Amino acid sequence: MGLPRNNRLRHYEAFQSVYRKGECYHSSQVVIHSLFGTNKNCQIIPTQFGISISQKVSKKATVRNYLKRQIKSIIHVLLPKIVSGYQIVIVVKKQTQGCQHSILLREIEELLINAKICLL
Repeated sequence: MGLPRNNRLRHYEAFQSVYRKGECYHSSQVVIHSLFGTNKNCQIIPTQFGISISQKVSKKATVRNYLKRQIKSIIHVLLPKIVSGYQIVIVVKKQTQGCQHSILLREIEELLINAKICLL
C-alpha cells in the first residue's frame, strides 16, 4: 500500500529545496521539513511526501524499509485531513527503530497539526 504517485516527492532537487527553504518541526522520533509551494503555472499542487531514513538508524535495509512502510501507512491514514500545496520530508531519528506504530502515528500527527498542515 504505497502512496499515490502525485503524493510522492521523488527528485533529489525537490528534497534539497525543502531542506533549504522549508520550515522544520522536531519531536523525539521524527523531524518534519515542510515547504508550501506551487507549480510553474502557479497552481496549488497536491501535498507531496518524502521519507528519509539514514543508515545510522539501522544498517539493515529490512529495518529501514519496515519503518518506511509504517510511515507510509500513517500518511495514508492522515492524507484526507492534509491541506494541499505542501512538500513534506519526514526524517526518522536514530531512536525510532524500536518505536510502536501508535506512538509514531501520534507524533507525526502532532507535528503536522503544529505545522498547520493537518486539520483536526
